Amino acid sequence: MKLLLTSGGITNTSIRDALVDLLGKPIADSTALCIPTAQWGYRSGPISAQTFVTGRPWGRMTSLEWRSLGVVELTALPTVGADAWVPWFQDADVLLVAGGEATYLCHWMRESGLADLLPSLTETVWVGVSAGSMVMTPRIGDDFVQWPSAPDDRGLGVVDFSIFPHLDVFPENTLAEAERWAAGIGLPAYVLDDDSAVTVSGGTVEVVSEGQWHHLPRYRGGAGPPA
Repeated sequence: MKLLLTSGGITNTSIRDALVDLLGKPIADSTALCIPTAQWGYRSGPISAQTFVTGRPWGRMTSLEWRSLGVVELTALPTVGADAWVPWFQDADVLLVAGGEATYLCHWMRESGLADLLPSLTETVWVGVSAGSMVMTPRIGDDFVQWPSAPDDRGLGVVDFSIFPHLDVFPENTLAEAERWAAGIGLPAYVLDDDSAVTVSGGTVEVVSEGQWHHLPRYRGGAGPPA
């Protein structure tokens, strides 16, 4: 699987160009599935239909000129049957994964069976916004856990680094706070503002940015992954 791990979505030309490079073809020739599941982990109420259609909660991703765009709710997949939903993912060029609560998303990726399917989707592009990116990391950090039923702060561990999103977007998302967070995680980490993203393809990790980003090495004495 190819990854485009964003903080704020497709917010500038550089990130859009990175998406096209990962797809290997124009957006207009590509089929996409949108996954809104992480939104429900916040318990903040229904998503506005207007913002859903315009694509704002998905970092403008759902408003791009896709050949086709579907919506798949992971919590429904166990009732549908793998024989029905697995081909949906196999046929998609890209998965657009909304932000929200990363541990809730992680839970339903495992429960639905999508996490087990991912290794076989070698040519599929995963585009995450915020929690949709953080879920691919080994840990998100206790600061970002808001789902009351989360057993810990672990993600799927598809990559070997963590992500601190929305640098300077919110008052509490400062570089100093990111450094404190990283020391508690004990893993290398990327600190991204909403004009920055990380691509992962063929074992190569690159940063794409028209804004501010930082790479934090593994801090000595960090807690490391939970047992």
